[in-house]
Amino acid sequence: MDFTFDARTEELREKLLAFMAEHVYPAEPVFHEQLAERENPWTSVPVVEELKAEARKRGLWNFFLPGEHGAGLTNLQYAPLAEITGRSPSLAPIALNCAAPDTGNMEVLAMFGNEQQRKQWLQPLLDGEIRSAFAMTEPDVASSDARNIATRIRRDGADYVINGRKWYISGAMNPNCRIFIVMGKTDPDAEPHRQQSMILVPRDTPGVHVKRGMHVFGYTDGDHGGHAEVVFDDARVPAENLIAEEGSGFAIAQARLGPGRIHHCMRLIGMAERAIELMCRRAVSREAFGKALAQQDVIQEWIAEARVRVEQLRLLVLKTAWLMDTKGNKGAHTEIQAIKIATPASVEWILDKAIQTHGAGGVSQDFPLAELWAAARMLRLADGPDEVHKRSLARRELKRYL
Repeated sequence: MDFTFDARTEELREKLLAFMAEHVYPAEPVFHEQLAERENPWTSVPVVEELKAEARKRGLWNFFLPGEHGAGLTNLQYAPLAEITGRSPSLAPIALNCAAPDTGNMEVLAMFGNEQQRKQWLQPLLDGEIRSAFAMTEPDVASSDARNIATRIRRDGADYVINGRKWYISGAMNPNCRIFIVMGKTDPDAEPHRQQSMILVPRDTPGVHVKRGMHVFGYTDGDHGGHAEVVFDDARVPAENLIAEEGSGFAIAQARLGPGRIHHCMRLIGMAERAIELMCRRAVSREAFGKALAQQDVIQEWIAEARVRVEQLRLLVLKTAWLMDTKGNKGAHTEIQAIKIATPASVEWILDKAIQTHGAGGVSQDFPLAELWAAARMLRLADGPDEVHKRSLARRELKRYL
């Protein structure tokens, strides 16, 4: 394994770091001011559109997507770039058109969509003209086991009819969200992993009801389009909206979630680096009990432990990216689960200590730490909770001894 940045990665890192310093960090206070001023809490704000235009002009666009449709980067090339965007997760990923859930939805369309589906939905997403949502999680079943999904997708002549209730559907509150990728059951009698399918449902389809926005630890996440409860009540779409074939939904979901998991972990490392920076700046600028916080043993221990954890996580994420590039997602299955278990939990710990170092300021809106902590804590649930990944990883380890 060689994690040395190649020439293209170095060039893009330099461009991205300059973009962050010149545009993204200065835009953060403006962004929060505009969020507070907007009438609709789910709409984008002008500074985001300005950042997107500037990023695209600089060639900082669609880094996440390999192959002909994206920037053509490998996972190993994308990792340090995604880490940089994680330092400002509310602004940088969306500015580069590398924000979830659109990234995963574009990957699904690129890998499994037909020519018409790509033309109608993938291209506008690649151009940043529209947003999208991924409708998988349901409130009435344990969605950590995707086989439990109860939403019904029933064939009716030349159409499919969708009935079901979803929640925490990322991006669905954004007025510019035009398309849902919906996972449901087409054949409840098939073997468990072949019951599910995925289908494209335009937001304006009769029978699609976006009922309410969902909060995450009190945050609306409106800057990324929010999360919604959505009801599908006899929503009817043409049969050609089916992605791939009936029964392929579970496999598509796994193909989608693998890259999504590592992208989250890449950005989490950037979040941790910003937390360490803020913690150190606070520690050298404040005194308590006659000496600087930076001279207090407990603060020094936190800073040292945070640095060790970040370095460990980064190496594991880079190894996973390298394996995905060289062995494929299946060949990196163990490592993908390992980073998904380790990274959010460790970054949550680092953010907790950064908050503690800031005292009351750490939980306030004057620093980004509280919102970063909520995002890290949420990622211990998103794309599969810790316990599911630990269960699967342990079973794979045990197989070698049975």
